[in-house]
Amino acid sequence: MNEPERLPDLPDFLWADAEPKSSYDVVIIGGGGHGLATAYYLAKNHGITNVAVLERGWLAGGNMARNTTIIRSNYLWDESAAIYEHSLKLWEGLEDDLGCEVLFSQRGVLNLAHNLGDVREAKRRVNANQLNGVDAEWLTTEEVRKLVPILNASDDVRYPVWGATFQPRAGIAKHDWVAWGYARGAHAMGVDIVQGCEVLDFITDGNRVVGVKTNRGLISAGRTALCAAGHSSVLAAKLGVRLPVQSHPLQASVSELLDQVLDTVVMSNTVHVYVSQAHKGEL
Repeated sequence: MNEPERLPDLPDFLWADAEPKSSYDVVIIGGGGHGLATAYYLAKNHGITNVAVLERGWLAGGNMARNTTIIRSNYLWDESAAIYEHSLKLWEGLEDDLGCEVLFSQRGVLNLAHNLGDVREAKRRVNANQLNGVDAEWLTTEEVRKLVPILNASDDVRYPVWGATFQPRAGIAKHDWVAWGYARGAHAMGVDIVQGCEVLDFITDGNRVVGVKTNRGLISAGRTALCAAGHSSVLAAKLGVRLPVQSHPLQASVSELLDQVLDTVVMSNTVHVYVSQAHKGEL
């Protein structure tokens, strides 16, 4: 077994908390991955820097800090494969874009098949992926054993392994480093990042949102972006807009720090579980 990976050092400076101004060209609600990326690319690609990211808690403390970190593009349908493959290619250049590490590890994602129905569906997906230019392959049970030696692929188990799909370019990234990289880049271009600033309601003029009411005062905004993940529907309801978004709890088990024993992401739709090992060692 390998020793837990030593993480590289973070940059000496990431960002500074700002006091909210009374007015911005753009106010972004939500300081997670979507909100910070929106601010970063508004500044970098469009030169819009009079921007505030308002986060009611701490930066990337919501859905961004509570996700499986899995990045892949091996989806069945053409539309899904296209957008996720585009996303995966962006991930492959993200460290160069941000100028800092996000620990994107292309260790591969394995989707197990446990019965004949799984095998047929998995091979269908591999064929569809290959037609869409997505790297995907079918592995036999023996090939799965070689790739993931700790996986119990014997025949006398409740869910025997009949094979698996494999996408070599898929993998994981360290979610908080991604958020910090976007925050650092946005701040360097003049974006205000405001933590502990909860949006309570909106200021409207006719059918337009012209600002927000927060626990730290009123803020005028030329444009407002709602990037609050599952909480977006709660905020949109204050404007009489019903978003088809609901939040559901997803349970995750996290182990203590272990030696490196699993260098591939293992997924099973039949068992409804996926397992990966983080850079520091926790499963």
